[in-house]
Parts: sequence; C-alpha cells; structure tokens
Amino acid sequence: MPATLENISQLERRLNITLPTVEIDGEVQSRLRKLARSVKMHGFRPGKVPFKVIAQQYEGQVRREVLGDALQKNFGDAIREQNLKVAGYPRFEPKTLAADAPQVEFSATFEIYPEVAIGDLSKALIKRPLISVGEAEVDRTLDIMRKQRAVFEPVARAAALGDKATIDFAGKVDGHEFDGGKGENFSVTLGEGRLLKDFESQVVGMEAGAAKTFEIRFPEDYHGKELAGKTVTFDVKLKQIAEPRLAPIDAEFAKSLGVADGNLETMRREIRENLERETKQRINTRIKDQIMQALIDATRIEVPKSLVELEIERMTTAARQDLEARGVKPGAMPAIPRETFEPQAQRRVTLGLILGEVVKTNTLQAKPEQVRAMVEEQAQTYEQPEQWVKWFYQEPERLREMEAMVLEDNVVAWALATARVEDQPIVFDELMGNT
Repeated sequence: MPATLENISQLERRLNITLPTVEIDGEVQSRLRKLARSVKMHGFRPGKVPFKVIAQQYEGQVRREVLGDALQKNFGDAIREQNLKVAGYPRFEPKTLAADAPQVEFSATFEIYPEVAIGDLSKALIKRPLISVGEAEVDRTLDIMRKQRAVFEPVARAAALGDKATIDFAGKVDGHEFDGGKGENFSVTLGEGRLLKDFESQVVGMEAGAAKTFEIRFPEDYHGKELAGKTVTFDVKLKQIAEPRLAPIDAEFAKSLGVADGNLETMRREIRENLERETKQRINTRIKDQIMQALIDATRIEVPKSLVELEIERMTTAARQDLEARGVKPGAMPAIPRETFEPQAQRRVTLGLILGEVVKTNTLQAKPEQVRAMVEEQAQTYEQPEQWVKWFYQEPERLREMEAMVLEDNVVAWALATARVEDQPIVFDELMGNT
C-alpha cells in the first residue's frame, strides 16, 4: 500500500506509511539466521547456537532495526516521489493495530522548506558610510596607543579624571552589607566607566589619605537586581592617586609596535594601512547589516520551527563550550533558557533561507578566485602571509568559512546595485567606537 501524504499546516506534513507484516517478519528471520552463523554465546560453539535461543535473545533488537530501516527507506522513497524538501528531522509514531494485523502502520510528521520569494529591494535605502584616513586619524590612533601603554606614577594632589585611584570601600543597603560591596586596595582609572558615574564623581577631588561617606542611588535597570533602584551608603578611603605618564613617540615606541628599525615614518605608514583595513571592514559590516535587515523586511516567509530548534541547540552548545573554555565546570554551569537564543535563532534561520534563494536566483556562488583573493587579503595581517595561505588551504573547514564570507559579499554587491544607496560622511571616532 503506497504512503499517503496529509497537509497539516502551511509547512507541516504527515506521511502515513504501511509496511506488510509478512515482509517485516521475513527480513527479521533472514537477519536472525545470518546472525546465528557468527554470534558467540557462552556454552555453545560459534555457529552452533540453536536458532530458538538466538531468536529469544535478539529478535526484539533485530525487529526494531528492520522496522527502522524499512521506515527510512519508505520515507525516503515517498519524499523523492512527492518532490519534498524536508526541514529538520521527521517524527515517527506507530499506530496501534491488532496483534495479527497484516500490516504495521506508522506516521511520519515533518516540516518542509518554504517557498521563498525575495521581496522588492529597490525601495530599500542603504546608508553607506564615507570616511578617509589621513594624518589626523593616525595621530588620534597614536594618542590612544600611548594611553594604552601609559605608566602611572603617584602624585600628591586631588584626584582628577584620568587618574588611577586606589581605594578601600564598603557599601551598605539599609545598614546591611551586600555581596560585592566591599573591597581593599581596589584600583580604578577615573572616567573609564568601570564604576557608576555617581560613585566616581565622589572620588574626584579627594586627596590621598582622605575618607568620605556618601550615598548613591543605583539605576533601575542595574544588572544586579538586588541593588537596582536601591540607595547605597558607601564609606570610601582614598589611599593613592597616580597620574598617567605617556611614552614619547620615538624609536623605542615604534619598536614596541613591531617596527624593527624604529623608523617613525614606517610606523606611521603601517598604522595608516592598518586603519584603512579596519575602517574598510567596519564600513562593510555596517553596510552588510543594513542589507541583511532590508532583505528580512522585504521578504515575508514562514520559518520551519524544527530549523529554529536546531539552531537554538547549536547556540546553546556553543554557549556551554564557551563557558567551559573560560573555566566553568559543567556541573556548575547555569541553566540556559531556550528563550535566550530564540529571537537570534529565528533571525539566523530566516536570513539563511533568504540568502540561499538570493544566491540561487542570481547565481552568486563563491568563485575559487574570489576565495583566494580574500584569503590573501587576510593573510597580509600576518608576518608570513605565504605560510598563512598555505596553512589555510590545508583544512576544508576553513575554506568553507571563507566561501561563506565571499558569498555574503556577493549578496552585498548585488543588493547595492539593486537598492537605493546614500553616501553618508561619518566621523572617524564614531566609526571606530572611540566616542
């Protein structure tokens, strides 16, 4: 009896599969006889175990294997015959029949991939950031590098923004101490935002050796719920103030940045080249984010729930592996609610389906020469580019990741030729996240 297909919803299907009992029984007997020729059992020589004993020991297991194989084959045949593209994994369920029924029946419930019709992207507005890297941007970057390498030296004056303050502190809520509310010899650079702004403003102006008691109100959206919206009383003692001493821009500074001969012009040229690469990557990321969102906004599709669940599982596994890599023991890991990843998983699956259709419809597959060009471009950030390229091509998984990046770039190029594009000048610090 052929399999019959039911439409449950727009994407969900149920396939009813009937398997003749005589065929199942025949295959079970065949496999048991084959097993009897090789099975080892205590008290019997190999190949001499009575068939009845073999059947008693293994028939249940063999029957499950036979049913599983028959279901997979019949399911696969029916799917190919119906020309269906299955999303996720089918759920097989047996139907209850009389013990002497001439057939066994199963249902396979599954989802199919949706038909994707890409929406009109011609009305989408893509804002393309415009920026040029000049000497001012190199100088700004050098200032940041100097601050990152600053050496702090103690000073005898009032604390100011930019200083490193070493403090003892103790906080209380309603007269009671709380976890994390006490510290000794705690160092913080004032103005970096590691502490609440209201806390830092109380330290600014204090001198070494001074003590102070003050109250601050924690924000309603503070990450620590036990303190959110609460008024906390702090006792603070300022033990030391140190101000930053910036290194001079000289040959030694250039050498610390990897310029072997300490040449300042070489240093500035390399910084500029790095900035140009970085700004290009950040601009491309901003453009790509806009295009991906425009594609989602323009294309309405129903996403298979099974694919979203699989993506949630992948994201949960990745999160657990990340925690483990950070030293968190598996037994101490907090439970991760699936709702944490659901919106992102939904977006990823939606975007994957849309991009697949865009690539197929517009023939945007990654070409080998494009992949090679991207690999060589990325290799320029390493000391031995040729060795890095060779290493990269030794592992197919690395190439697949690069192919996916090229594919996205091809989609971006197609979208920029389709959508409305508006050039938008942008400040260097804003693009680089220095504001």
